Amino acid sequence: MIPQYNPLPDMNATEQLAQRVAPYLRRGDVLALQGNLGAGKTAFARALLRRLGVKGEVPSPTFTLVQTYDTADFIVHHFDLYRLKSESEVEEIGWDDACTEGVVIVEWPERCADRLPDNYLLLQFTMNTEGQRICDAKPYGVWTERMKDTP
Repeated sequence: MIPQYNPLPDMNATEQLAQRVAPYLRRGDVLALQGNLGAGKTAFARALLRRLGVKGEVPSPTFTLVQTYDTADFIVHHFDLYRLKSESEVEEIGWDDACTEGVVIVEWPERCADRLPDNYLLLQFTMNTEGQRICDAKPYGVWTERMKDTP
């Protein structure tokens, strides 16, 4: 299982984490990226999207709230919920459809906690006492079994 990546000292380490997670993704999956501003959520999302074959610019969805990408296997919806004022706004930006038609990457998942499915992978990005980024993985539902045998 992917318990903890400690530390993620540079972009290469973040890309390696994305490379390890990408093969496990299936249509209908949700990756919940939690952490403070600057903790590495968007850097991980960009690395994952690149690993899934997305070419060109991969802007942060901070202002658009959601960016959508086509990959070879599924559509990926990248949500950034930082600016939402209430959880009910998630419905207005296509959350329910996104969760069924493709893969969802969501930054600030605590802003839609009641709408997270039973099956998701939570990646918590934090800084250790030396100021280095780390990532703790917490699988829920089918992710628990799926990630059991990962090195």
